[in-house]
Amino acid sequence: MGKLHEECGVFGIYSSAARDVAAMAYYGLFALQHRGQESCGIVVNDDGVFTAFRDTGLVEDVFTPETVRALGEGSMAVGHCRYGTTGSSDRNNAQPLLVNHIKGKMALAHNGNLINSAELREELELEGSIFHTTTDSEVISYIITKERIGAASIEEALNRAMLRLKGAYSLVVMSPTKLIAARDARGFRPLCYGRMPDGGYAVASESCALAAVGAVMTRDVRPGEIMVFDKNGVRSITEHCDKRDCSLCVFEYIYFARPDSVIEGSSVHNARLRAGSFLALEHPVQADVVVGVPDSGIDAAIGFARQSGIPYGIGLIKNRYIGRTFISPGQRTREDKVRIKLNPVAATVRDKRVVLIDDSIVRGTTCARIVGLLREAGAREIHLRISAPPFLNPCYYGTDIDSRDTLIACHHSVAEIAEIVGADSLGYLSVENVGKLTDNFFCKSYCTACFSGRYPTELPKKANKNRFEQKLSERSPGE
Repeated sequence: MGKLHEECGVFGIYSSAARDVAAMAYYGLFALQHRGQESCGIVVNDDGVFTAFRDTGLVEDVFTPETVRALGEGSMAVGHCRYGTTGSSDRNNAQPLLVNHIKGKMALAHNGNLINSAELREELELEGSIFHTTTDSEVISYIITKERIGAASIEEALNRAMLRLKGAYSLVVMSPTKLIAARDARGFRPLCYGRMPDGGYAVASESCALAAVGAVMTRDVRPGEIMVFDKNGVRSITEHCDKRDCSLCVFEYIYFARPDSVIEGSSVHNARLRAGSFLALEHPVQADVVVGVPDSGIDAAIGFARQSGIPYGIGLIKNRYIGRTFISPGQRTREDKVRIKLNPVAATVRDKRVVLIDDSIVRGTTCARIVGLLREAGAREIHLRISAPPFLNPCYYGTDIDSRDTLIACHHSVAEIAEIVGADSLGYLSVENVGKLTDNFFCKSYCTACFSGRYPTELPKKANKNRFEQKLSERSPGE
């Protein structure tokens, strides 16, 4: 649908006694489905015996009732749903990753993107490591395993590994006896944990997944923190905390996260309302109705309507039974996909001056088709307002923008983009106001590099999404 995609969602559950943790992981992943629709997987730990199932597809398609039952009961489980920002979309790249090493077993689920994965992978390959995937997540698993050989515990190995990992990573790691959550020192991607009714714990990319399994959120995992859940309770390792400024991706609030989630103490829903309010102040317009593009544009549309005094109306209906990965039959065009997924409500927009709120414009194709749908439904004017600044730069921390080539704002002015997508006017949220979307006492700064070009880290030497596949294809058949 021409939208940005985030890498994935991670989930973990720890119980003091054997129970149906596979079902709990399923519910958690279902709540995180918006973060990745390419593949998913669950690993269950029953007294040190790991049982796993992973495949491409949506959670409800991959995990049938029979599949979930086959995973059996256990005291721990790790789950993952993926949209790949490094590595191709095939079953081999599905997570969680399973590793058998000389000191035991490990399952790992990763959200984010390393900026030094190419260098680390080359180093490991020269030492004889054999990779089975083309993801940077496998690089992380190898680094942890390598450190585990000389470390007294899995958490000590992870603590050492974090000295070598650069970039974005929120991790859930499972050993035979422990569940571990860890977040990079800048906290690019969210991660939180909560208490289960039976005294166990759940870890998730977003608080909405905790609520889905009945857990009460305790707090976010701090940037740089390692949380250990085992028979002794909860322990926190903070050696890497407060070493870097927080760089949480601000687009989590604009688009990636579910509106009912709370990240770093701030409501995603309230942040989007505020974005709409700022838009109304920055780009006022005379209009009859405000319409939001489902789903993430709706909250911002409500905020715009409240601030401007222009009534909010339901102008687009989303087909809830079509996922982002649905395949259209025969020779159906991309335009057909938009028509199948979104339908205009003619009674709301006919003969009206419409303010259309969306969360972003990437290439402009999807936006143009939505504007076209409203024109066909009888809208007299369409004033497009975007609750994010223009995308001008690649992201290296877990969003699938690895080049400026396909970003419409890099090649056209605002007026030109408005003409291209068919809108009467166009206004973006300013970079200044995007940093004011939350009242956040825990994270004082955000990563806005895709808008501003101000990167919080050094830039990767190799940034192409499919860099590992390219490397393999460049080798001759005889090598």
